[in-house]
Amino acid sequence: MRIIAGKWRGRPLVAPKGTETRPTADRTRETLFSMLYSRLGTFEGLSVADLFAGSGALGLEALSRGAETCLFVDQDAAAIDAITANARKLEVGKAEADIRRTSVMSLGQAPKPLDLVFLDPPYDTGAGGVALDKLSRLGWIGPATWTSIETGHNEAVVAAGFTVEAERKIGKAKLTLLRLT
Repeated sequence: MRIIAGKWRGRPLVAPKGTETRPTADRTRETLFSMLYSRLGTFEGLSVADLFAGSGALGLEALSRGAETCLFVDQDAAAIDAITANARKLEVGKAEADIRRTSVMSLGQAPKPLDLVFLDPPYDTGAGGVALDKLSRLGWIGPATWTSIETGHNEAVVAAGFTVEAERKIGKAKLTLLRLT
């Protein structure tokens, strides 16, 4: 696993030890960032969240491409260790990376909506749809926020109040880009 593009292009990343985490494959990340780039034009200055973060690869990729800040959230200790190790190896400052060991569902009210939110919940659990609902009610996701959710290839994304802007199937994964309706 590596950073695909930006200032850290080609730099390797570590994944959490054990079987609790399923890191997003390089090919899937490359497809996702291509989908986002065609809609955003740039990642410069964006505020991002990498939720159900695992290795933190999605958020670190966004930071590598110019995002200003990223909130990394995962409740697994091994995942937090991997995110911290990756951030340290890439010399990501604390002002850029807010790493929290907690449940996505325990995030409180947001100070303001984010520009980009990545969700990579466990496949076939419905956790992504539940998280989308709560995050939008708490102000993390606003009308201008782009939201990406990775699910299993055949898993439906159920997200009341959101419009599906694009979907792509890559191997065992499906990427869905959403916006608030």
